[in-house]
Amino acid sequence: MLTRLVIEEAVRRALMEDAPTGDITAATTIPVDEAATAILRAREDGVFSGADVFAAAFHEIDPTIQVTMHITDGERFTAGDTLAEIRGNARGMLTAERVALNFTQRMSGIATMTRAFVDAANAAPGSHARIADTRKTVPGLRPFDKYAVVCGGGRNHRYGLSDAVMVKDNHVAAMQAVGLGLAAGIRHIREQVGHTTHIEVEVDRLDQIPAALEGGADTIMLDNFSLEDTRTGVAMIAGRAIVEASGTMTLERVPQVASTGVDVISVGALTHSVRAIDLGLDWA
Repeated sequence: MLTRLVIEEAVRRALMEDAPTGDITAATTIPVDEAATAILRAREDGVFSGADVFAAAFHEIDPTIQVTMHITDGERFTAGDTLAEIRGNARGMLTAERVALNFTQRMSGIATMTRAFVDAANAAPGSHARIADTRKTVPGLRPFDKYAVVCGGGRNHRYGLSDAVMVKDNHVAAMQAVGLGLAAGIRHIREQVGHTTHIEVEVDRLDQIPAALEGGADTIMLDNFSLEDTRTGVAMIAGRAIVEASGTMTLERVPQVASTGVDVISVGALTHSVRAIDLGLDWA
């Protein structure tokens, strides 16, 4: 998903946005042949993500710039750690600095938040729940956001609308408008898609679960259920479908939900409410 071509295209767009006709500050203050060394340091604890993207920003400006990573994606770090060393043309390093940091700080923020949710779910009594992301990503940055979730120990939900069927409340309303109940609607979908296509159905009431099961849903999402109703829903489904819980998931709530026996907890906040990790590029 996060291939070299995807990285290079996104980095080029970011650099074109930031320096469409060059970096006039670097060009007017730094001799053209001046060399420099800079250190990427952590200013707070976290989980790293984005090593290839960080290096690509410098290499796109000047392929001779050397980027030596001292950490791998998915590895924890603490404040003060040296994460990378950059050597090369000073002008090029200064031009690429902000783009390199923007990608890496956001990706590391996602990985760090994801790891906190994964740890919280794993520590819950009786939990086997996996933490998954959603499609609530920054437009154009979905491959980076979803890759960062994996670096934090999370799982990717469907990448986009083309990957799986997910029947939500508005789809149910649209089917009902043409005379299709939930069970019949799911069967109608199954007749039209390939045998490998996964069908997930969102329910917001317990009384919708029997119809979702009758229709043959592969996954049933319990959306904004109370803890008591989540336990009841898991018991009603009884292993006949994957059970996903979603809706207003916080670090405090996740252990409680994980202990109900659900298989997946999807957390939109991993990508839509993330805080960038504080990393600094210090001139050596």
